[in-house]
Amino acid sequence: MSIDSFLQLKQEIAQSYPEFQTKATQAWSEILEEMARVIQSIAEQGSNYLPIIEYSELASLSADRVAELRRKGSFVVRNVVPRDEAVGWKSGLDKFVSNNPNVEGTPANNPQYFQIFHTKPQILARSHPNVLKTQTWCNNLYTHSSDNEPVDLNTPLTYIDRFRIRQPGVAWGAHPPHIDGGSIERWQDSRFRSCFESILKGDWRKHNPYSLKGRIGARISTKGLPNQASIFRTFQGWLALSDTAPREGTLKVFPDILISTSYIMLRPFFSPTVDASDPAYLAAENWKFDLSDHTFHGVSQAANAGVSGAARPFEFSDSTHPHMKLDQTMISVPAVHPGDMVFWQCDVVHAVEKEHIGKEDSSVMYIPAVPDCPQNAEYIKEQLQLFLRGCPPPDFPQGRTENDYALHGTVQDIVNPAGRKALGVA
Repeated sequence: MSIDSFLQLKQEIAQSYPEFQTKATQAWSEILEEMARVIQSIAEQGSNYLPIIEYSELASLSADRVAELRRKGSFVVRNVVPRDEAVGWKSGLDKFVSNNPNVEGTPANNPQYFQIFHTKPQILARSHPNVLKTQTWCNNLYTHSSDNEPVDLNTPLTYIDRFRIRQPGVAWGAHPPHIDGGSIERWQDSRFRSCFESILKGDWRKHNPYSLKGRIGARISTKGLPNQASIFRTFQGWLALSDTAPREGTLKVFPDILISTSYIMLRPFFSPTVDASDPAYLAAENWKFDLSDHTFHGVSQAANAGVSGAARPFEFSDSTHPHMKLDQTMISVPAVHPGDMVFWQCDVVHAVEKEHIGKEDSSVMYIPAVPDCPQNAEYIKEQLQLFLRGCPPPDFPQGRTENDYALHGTVQDIVNPAGRKALGVA
């Protein structure tokens, strides 16, 4: 996008909502006050701030507990799969990698983040009854709006993704704080923007991150760019295959979806009036509503993803979103064990730890929660046809198959009827 386009978009949004400047300015002040309170709580508790629940208690959680999960947006589900079964899958992945020394992954000279989708352990994990039930539970944290969206929250679909076997001592800077599933599209696409309408109207406390309003059919990625999810994922997620603690190459999240989303959506409309070196730089009175600046603050860099032909996620830093104090608020998920799952809502700011100071590898399979809806069903159909040919899924670079690899998996490995249905086979 050009700088003139950024300015035009800001002005268009301002004209779309009555008394936008007055209400946005008041909301901005309230959000910054709430942000400071939340930051203090997160900093005090660290990883303990994130909820941990047992798979066996999913159906019996209290309303208050569910409300906490929704607000924080990220959580660990213990013992989704028996430990021995998950350890067996990890052994299968190790065997696959050792039998295919030329397997594709990152970094190229020492692959640890594998561009592999169709191993038998991955197929078995995605189709496991407990995994599907947990995905369904996650989907049902969402609610329909008055638009009565065509979404079946009780029918999970399988989104085929990759796996990671990260070795100790290898620094990792490829995934700084970011959000997947759209950057400038959150403001530019009218349907996607409607998800955040309460915030833009100044009623940020009424924002429901789990409303399906605007989610279905929203343009969440620039068409044609690889490695960007084009479907609607209620939650991103992974299944742990190893014992992994904080500082051992695990996931980091900003654990308050309401305050982070509210801040992010209003950030483009406010500019500081003092230098960043000023001790009072973050004070609300030192930030002004600004429709004259051609910069779409906090988003401009990600908004031009694809100009050079490469996807760029919606990234966050102290310079783009200073009030989030990412060094204090991006907390590592608590220790996980083989068979545990970690989920984070699709608007959660997340990252991967740069360091891994543990003694063993940090290994996961990426398995998000995906409900049945028209756009997802269409994707699943195309994904299945590619899977049958051993090709990567539609969202990933094409031009190769996995059928030439030893120990590759096939659709015949799925024996669970629910798993076959989730993949579109039945």
